[in-house]
Amino acid sequence: MGFEELLDKVGGFGPFQLRNVALLALPRVLLPLHFLLPIFLAAVPAHHCALPGAPANFSHKDAWLKAHLPQEPDGTLSSCFRFARPQALPNSTLWGMGQSPGEPEGKPSTVPCSQGWEYDHSEFSSTIATEWDLVCEQKGLNRAASTFFFAGVLVGAVAFGYLSDRFGRRRLLLVAYVSALVLGLVSAASVSYVMFAITRTLTGSALAGFTIIVMPLELEWLDVEHRTVAGVLSSTFWTGGVMLLALVGYLIRDWRWLLLAVTLPCAPGILSLWWVPESARWLLTQGRVEEAQKYLLRCARLNGRPVGEDSLSREALSKVAAGERVVRRPSYLDLFRTPRLRHISLCCMVVWFGVNFSYYGLSLDVAGLGLNVYQTQLLFGAVELPSKLLVYLSVRHAGRRLTQTGTLLGTALALGFTLLVASERKSWSTALAVMGKGFSEAAFTTAYLFTSELYPTVLRQTGLGLTALVGRLGGSLAPLAALLDGVWLPLPKLAYGGIALLAACTSLLLPETRRAQLPETIQDVERKSVPSSLQEEEMPMKQVQN
Repeated sequence: MGFEELLDKVGGFGPFQLRNVALLALPRVLLPLHFLLPIFLAAVPAHHCALPGAPANFSHKDAWLKAHLPQEPDGTLSSCFRFARPQALPNSTLWGMGQSPGEPEGKPSTVPCSQGWEYDHSEFSSTIATEWDLVCEQKGLNRAASTFFFAGVLVGAVAFGYLSDRFGRRRLLLVAYVSALVLGLVSAASVSYVMFAITRTLTGSALAGFTIIVMPLELEWLDVEHRTVAGVLSSTFWTGGVMLLALVGYLIRDWRWLLLAVTLPCAPGILSLWWVPESARWLLTQGRVEEAQKYLLRCARLNGRPVGEDSLSREALSKVAAGERVVRRPSYLDLFRTPRLRHISLCCMVVWFGVNFSYYGLSLDVAGLGLNVYQTQLLFGAVELPSKLLVYLSVRHAGRRLTQTGTLLGTALALGFTLLVASERKSWSTALAVMGKGFSEAAFTTAYLFTSELYPTVLRQTGLGLTALVGRLGGSLAPLAALLDGVWLPLPKLAYGGIALLAACTSLLLPETRRAQLPETIQDVERKSVPSSLQEEEMPMKQVQN
């Protein structure tokens, strides 16, 4: 008897599983609050050089600024330079100052903002950009804050993926909660940019535990038939977090209090772990029969199944565990030892890089769409709801592989068409950006479900850790890619779309997992590489009809 038969006895979908999904909703809501926080945390308001002696009469302020600040080609006043000497304005005798001696006529000299900057605080009372003047020559450090965070997520994905396969999902989820809470509080109290960068990097490492542990902890308690609906349902909590961020960002305009507000919910999350069950699949692979029996009986009781200790005796479970037990501890090298797992791992790495790179490239770029930052964030969150419905219908009827390919292709096409729309057509640019965001979120949702089904139980966390590592590498590079607009304005979108297209083509090389049971061992994965005709003869039980 395998684990699927055990799960069928105690109930593969019922109140026990629904409670599990509800208890694990909080980490999914918290993730976008932190991952997309730089939209508000690192926002750069309108600014210009600090100029002592501004006139008290506000009506003269604009003219006075024009005398001190050069104009950009688009007619706006410079944010990073000022005139070496104030310039006389045409038809004005208020300031009788002209060019310095020796200056070429018509080309007054400019100098950087040596006395700091003045910021427009009408939208944000404080951000890390205004706190530490991360503008102009230092704007790279502002973008780098997101890169540092995702680099932390990258490292954390490796650590949590490996450790949760060794020590259990539930124990490592507690570590993630406590670490995220402590580091988030310290980050909000940062007294320098260096301290902030270090603590945000470590916070990213802690939050990686949520990304790696939550999905498998749900899927490993679900039967094949309900994996899709539960996976899509649980991913809607991410969308709720995206929209909640727009509200929280609108209500809290100071970056320290905003960071505090999105960190404190970790405290009730720690308490909720009292009711979160460990994965019985994982316990059996470790030979921990007694604990697995306890959780299986609890599952049967909550699902109303008439199963007692006689039906789930330790002897019967020991026989199941004998076939599931891991002789050797999981290693990342195990993902590349056998041909089929190696093929799956390499393809998943490319897909996850493309999904993350395009998603965060679109999500963190909320400027220039004709809406304010709060409206854009709310719209970007709202479009994710229909994208979930698209994923649910598509993975059931078209399959995981075609859904993954189609959503990535849609992202690439939306980004490509954005480059063809004139900058004055704000409504078209907004519509295409929203469509791209919807497709990229659909690709993200599919990637979690698809990857979890490709890897066997003994390596599922390790496999997700590796792919998440590569994915977070894409996420960490996405903010830096935005700086390519200094080389050529369309280059960032060209990069996001091109990588998404590459990932779409790569996903076609992965095997389909629709209607297939979750593989338990490496041998289960490798056995599927035999020709389909032989597979149908040798493994009739591996296919589950709807």
